[in-house]
Amino acid sequence: MKNVLVTGASKGIGRCIAQELSKNYNVFVTARTEKALKELNVVGYCICDLEKSTDLAKLADFIKVNSIDILVNNAGEYIYNPIENMDYAHISEIFKINSIAPAFLASSVVPYMKSQKWGRIVNIGSISGVMGEAFASMYSATKASLIGMTKALALELASENITVNTINPGWVDTELGKGSIEDSDFSEDEILECIPQKRFVEPIEVANLVKYLISDEAKGLTGQAINLCAGLSVGI
Repeated sequence: MKNVLVTGASKGIGRCIAQELSKNYNVFVTARTEKALKELNVVGYCICDLEKSTDLAKLADFIKVNSIDILVNNAGEYIYNPIENMDYAHISEIFKINSIAPAFLASSVVPYMKSQKWGRIVNIGSISGVMGEAFASMYSATKASLIGMTKALALELASENITVNTINPGWVDTELGKGSIEDSDFSEDEILECIPQKRFVEPIEVANLVKYLISDEAKGLTGQAINLCAGLSVGI
């Protein structure tokens, strides 16, 4: 049975992914909250704040010990703020969590994947990284960076039988999704009106797509950024 690491697994999309994959894989999880990780009842967990380099180093050791075959870079930070209100600390924080941590974790899992001649990396991006989101410019920038990294790593690792893909969810029915609505200047009804399917994506839809991307059936799918957004990326 292959070993999976899911970041940001304490709630929302990450929690759903961890729960779904635990049916067929040895799942390891990481987040900042130990209580939530214990409740998942998976094979193992590592408490980690992805913004801190010391915690990332600890997680890299955890990865090495547990021979991770599949990495799901799910953890992410969302900031809704005009660019003029984004100081260095805000910008640094969101890039560390959304861009630097996924890249560092990819660098940590690849040596073992290469030794096995098999691996899967799935990044959870955002439709905001494809379309752009006003007043969430740094969030959009960090999620766009995942797409660039995905394409480059897919090329770099293709001959090693390692696939790299990104899923870009639209509005998702999670605590973070609902919280971002509250932070925005729009009501839930106004946002739904802009979504062609007039609904939020369910976390299980993301989990099921992850499950497919890491399967052998998807071995020819790499370097792709897949928009799972209820039609939001197509237009209004």
